[in-house]
Amino acid sequence: MKVKTGVLLEKKNAAVHERELGEVGSKQVLVKMDTCNLCTTDYQQWLGLREHQGYPMAGGHENSGIVVEIGRDVKNVAIGDRVAFGYNFCGECPECRKGNTYMCSNASPLAETEDGYRGFFGYAQYKLAESKYTIVLDKDVKPEHAGFVEPLGTVLHGLNKLELKPHSTVAIVGAGTMGLLNGIAAKTFGARVIFSELSQKKIQRARNLGFEVVDATAVDPAAEIIKLTKGNGADIVIGAVGSTKAYEQCIAMLKKQKGKFLVFAAGYPEPELKVSPNEVHYREIEIIGTMGGNISDFELAAEYLSKGIIDVSSCLEDVKIGLKDIQKAFEVAATPDMYRVTIDCQDV
Repeated sequence: MKVKTGVLLEKKNAAVHERELGEVGSKQVLVKMDTCNLCTTDYQQWLGLREHQGYPMAGGHENSGIVVEIGRDVKNVAIGDRVAFGYNFCGECPECRKGNTYMCSNASPLAETEDGYRGFFGYAQYKLAESKYTIVLDKDVKPEHAGFVEPLGTVLHGLNKLELKPHSTVAIVGAGTMGLLNGIAAKTFGARVIFSELSQKKIQRARNLGFEVVDATAVDPAAEIIKLTKGNGADIVIGAVGSTKAYEQCIAMLKKQKGKFLVFAAGYPEPELKVSPNEVHYREIEIIGTMGGNISDFELAAEYLSKGIIDVSSCLEDVKIGLKDIQKAFEVAATPDMYRVTIDCQDV
């Protein structure tokens, strides 16, 4: 069958292509896509900041739809299920066997396909996917909320690496989509969350959700967070903005001993992490990198979304743009201070 697919051809040039989908394999599912949220990763490539990912890029990994056909060997998914997706994995390599499916040595989500594209193929009318990384949600979950299985899974993966405990103080630099999502999850798990943010729109959104927020345009955010914690500093700092200055502030906000700094966001152009090895040594600072998530993280994210444990509505703009206008969708998503913009995959 021929399907319309959104494709990034080069910097600031997105278009809709028609491509052929093959037959449904024995372990595959065919999904009629409802929506796909436009991630920072995608619009940064549109801006020319992640061109190492290659072209033509058929991106879109925050997607959701309804299963319309399944292969003969599929057991975990049924026709009519609301689904989202994790990352592909082989299930056989040493990392997969340990449960680290995001580190699979035999699968690459950006590998070139036979017809010359690469990507997750989320901006499309229909999508073929392996059932093993297809995640089922409650049918009542809104499509644009179901698309948060992937980003919420990455947040849960990072918080798990931090071994977050209730009553910990978590400072988050950046209250954009992923910063806010980190804060919502950390608060759900019992942490005290304090944001540092420059954007007045994002400051207000975080405050509307009941978070403490430091206006980094008005005060030194590190000094203010130390003050708010009665001189102690934060147990954990999450860097949700990829910039040299933001990373410097993250280190300065940490408590004096045994603080943890989670490098959640990549930055383009590439930032520097300026911290003395001696400071890391004497203060016993843990610097933790995180990227992506395992299939178990995405399954847990789907459970939290299905049960209403985590509400992602504040991470979205009230903006839905048809697939036929994908160039406009990138333009809107790349506007400063935007939260997630949603693409309607059936509006072609």
